[in-house]
Amino acid sequence: METNQENTTSMPRIGDKAPSFTAKTTQGIINFPEDFSGKWKILFSHPADFTPVCTSEFMTFASMQKDFDALNCQLVGLSVDGLYSHIAWLRTIKDKIEYKGMKNVEVTFPLIEDITMEVAKKYGMIQPNENSTQAVRAVFFVDPKGIIRTIIYYPLSLGRNFDELKRILLGLQTADEFGVALPADWRPGDEVIVPTAGSCGVAKERMETKEEDMHCYDWFFCTKKLSKETVENALLNN
Repeated sequence: METNQENTTSMPRIGDKAPSFTAKTTQGIINFPEDFSGKWKILFSHPADFTPVCTSEFMTFASMQKDFDALNCQLVGLSVDGLYSHIAWLRTIKDKIEYKGMKNVEVTFPLIEDITMEVAKKYGMIQPNENSTQAVRAVFFVDPKGIIRTIIYYPLSLGRNFDELKRILLGLQTADEFGVALPADWRPGDEVIVPTAGSCGVAKERMETKEEDMHCYDWFFCTKKLSKETVENALLNN
């Protein structure tokens, strides 16, 4: 009996080790993620060079690069275009494009040539029902140990929210550094969530004992103060 199998695009998952690859980029050959061991990495894909949404994104990434550097984070871009197209496009951005006050923007982080789509397919960046020949706007956050910690996918028509990308990086690092969880819309300076009580005794103690720096909404939901200064001192240029 014959069965029809749909073509599927696999992708690594949160908690997986980031798939390794060697690639030609605008900054030379890289081995990902090994070349950036000890750093956080943001690997992101875009559909094509010389397209307006991608141009706005690359200008924003490049303009924010110092922010990501301060958080020990390496940016790595990818599209299925060739190296010479990448170089020409980045030169055009620097020499000709002014957008939202950004001009003379130089992109110095690596932009991967992926004509064969080998890397894009390895990371599930090709979504056939969206486009079979261009990568969607995928974002992979990879920690210093090479583990994927967050994945975001945007369609071709929608540019990314860069405030959110930076917030995610800050949040992941804060959660790791202080052993906490973070509530909806958290930003540095907001209260953080302490680990949920793991026993009846701890739950009772939390509800009956009012700790000065902790507020419990119920036994399973307690927060504490964590100042913006404390977060920044721990994370920036660490």
